[in-house]
Amino acid sequence: MVSEYDLQRVHQAMRTPRKRGMVLQEDGCSIDCPTVFYDGEAGCWGMFYARFDPGSSASSGYETWLAHSENLLDWQVQGRVLAQGSGGWDDRQADGGLALINPDWDGDHTPERYDGRYWMTYIGGALPGYEPDPLSIGVACSETLSPVRPWQRPLTGPVLSPSDPDVRPFEAVTLYKSAVVRDPDERLGHPFLMYYNGKRQPFSIERIGLAVSDDMLHWRRCGDGHQLDQGIEDRWNISGDPQLIRWGDLWVMHFFVARDRTAYDTFACSRDLLNWTPWTGEPLVKPDQPYDMTFAHKPFVLKHDDVVYHFYCAVGDRGRGIALATSR
Repeated sequence: MVSEYDLQRVHQAMRTPRKRGMVLQEDGCSIDCPTVFYDGEAGCWGMFYARFDPGSSASSGYETWLAHSENLLDWQVQGRVLAQGSGGWDDRQADGGLALINPDWDGDHTPERYDGRYWMTYIGGALPGYEPDPLSIGVACSETLSPVRPWQRPLTGPVLSPSDPDVRPFEAVTLYKSAVVRDPDERLGHPFLMYYNGKRQPFSIERIGLAVSDDMLHWRRCGDGHQLDQGIEDRWNISGDPQLIRWGDLWVMHFFVARDRTAYDTFACSRDLLNWTPWTGEPLVKPDQPYDMTFAHKPFVLKHDDVVYHFYCAVGDRGRGIALATSR
């Protein structure tokens, strides 16, 4: 267990009381799931995000797009990096997040190459629409972060699926957003760790689980159950969209909670990457503005030049887009 004192210290360090409003949105489309990093090749900040265009019901689904920024405040769309239309298990859904971003709180936020390539894990599925069951997790890779060259899918199937023989009860319906970090100490016996949320029935409860890998292509589930949940069994609730940060001798997992018709961002802490102590105090971001009055959720948090930036998906009177809160 992580002490209440340490949880308070993390909360104080990562508070972002100043809301800056929407920083990325598109009329007629839903923008979702930010992953922010520093692109050393382009010399600017990058954000991978999910774009959902309702369009025709026969073709609507997630795709992954890229935006650039010089200052983390003003963002310009660069184009699509992971598209629909693969013709396979992920034909209609492709919502990706960059893997192996430097997790150090005081780090440079650059992604690490493995086997000469950058890596992404993504939500994939064959059915059109907004997050239709079932969804699985796939991997993609690229030699560049630029959208000029589309990311490649090195496998013909997902790396984790709700139909796998070893699927655990908490993930038996659908798998959602994943975050992949490298543990140089390999304290769980493998260098690559993937945290992701999975859904079960009844009540569409979502919990966060863990998988491990030695090569980014072959993944196996770690443990018999989930890592984190809300402890609620009798109604809809979610613990989802994890992001991992290394803060001194602690690991911090940012994630969102959804229940009681609202959603907000919070965190949990661990010393061993396996046992997590959740923060139960004031959320880091919660609905309190017209543009995020419904949901303020799906976090991506980083520190740059002594300012904390908390990107999140805001749902309110301006649709669904990416908003930002900062420490000052």
